[in-house]
Amino acid sequence: MKTVPILAYHSISNEPARWIRRFSVAPEMFLRQLELILDAGATALTISAFADAVAGKRSLPNRPVVITFDDGLSDFRDVALPALRRAGLVATLYVTTGFLDDADRTTYFRPAGPWLDSRGVADVRDQGVEIGAHSHTHPQLDTVPPDVARQEIQSSKAILEQLLQEPVRSFAYPHGFLNRSVRRLVHESGYESACSCKNALSSTTDDPLALARLLVRRTTSPTTFADWLDGRGVPIAPVRESVRTRAWRSYRRGRAFVRRRPGYDWG
Repeated sequence: MKTVPILAYHSISNEPARWIRRFSVAPEMFLRQLELILDAGATALTISAFADAVAGKRSLPNRPVVITFDDGLSDFRDVALPALRRAGLVATLYVTTGFLDDADRTTYFRPAGPWLDSRGVADVRDQGVEIGAHSHTHPQLDTVPPDVARQEIQSSKAILEQLLQEPVRSFAYPHGFLNRSVRRLVHESGYESACSCKNALSSTTDDPLALARLLVRRTTSPTTFADWLDGRGVPIAPVRESVRTRAWRSYRRGRAFVRRRPGYDWG
């Protein structure tokens, strides 16, 4: 078994919006992290390339690493991608299609951006970035009705495939939340791989439809980052779900059910 750090980023910015700040990384720190990847002699893969290796369709390099970004903020194109290209590193961008700057958002909320638009997504794809789907409106898929989850999972894939005129092979669960039903919907929708979070190292024995990722935060230190690259300091997937995680899921499901009941006061 070979361990593989799959890094999960969101924003690379000195002045991120408040909602994403703790999941953002300063540009200078991002450059330092890319230097650590290069200094470790790691080879970057897209998610689909890693999934192919898990499926036995290709071999892995000696020290693989996977770099992913969620959501589709425009600082990926403006800040992260130029740095990745200078370093010679590939990445996968998971796009929330309903958050694109040119999407119709009359029926749901979008957090503060700035966001990529459709042309921006096509542009980063043309620069060698793998594009994956991240749902349409970013709900907690394990708390919504199955028909809503199915629509979120399938519509984001269809929109991106229409835009890019190529298959979209991978999905990232919003907030990293999933259950058996949601995983099954992702499989039935034609995705070959999917990412959760788990804050664990992935591995060649990981579930390709629930790949573990390491969430890179604003507070992630260079020492912690280097330990991840060396396969230290965190569990190795597949890992058992903790009692705390199961309890948190039950709480979120209960809260979502109550909010769907007629007469609920959203106050």
